[in-house]
Amino acid sequence: MNAAGRQSNGIIKISDEVIAVCAANATLKTKGVADLAGGISNALSKNFLGKELTWKGIKVSQSEDGVELDVHIIVKYHAKIPAVAWDIQENVKNEVQEMTELKVTAVNIHVEGVEIPAEETETNDEK
Repeated sequence: MNAAGRQSNGIIKISDEVIAVCAANATLKTKGVADLAGGISNALSKNFLGKELTWKGIKVSQSEDGVELDVHIIVKYHAKIPAVAWDIQENVKNEVQEMTELKVTAVNIHVEGVEIPAEETETNDEK
């Protein structure tokens, strides 16, 4: 029996893509997040593999200790960035642990930009 009290019949391997999709979903549901920001690794992966990645902006690193995630985001204009980052950390950790039963050791937030609404830029252009 394993720590969860279940009979062990073999290994369960959860792919980085599955973990990243869980993290992306939790991130995008967080108030103040405009979008995920695609990094250079995502662009290279798309070019070399020839497919669109559904988890742009999420990097997953698995080890024996657990899972570490790097989340690259664009925040909405006027959002309180520290509060948004903390909410993402909590939401991602909870969702990934709940869905995969893997221990999340860290959720690192990288704020890559701010989405300014069109009406804000139009108002500034008129001045």
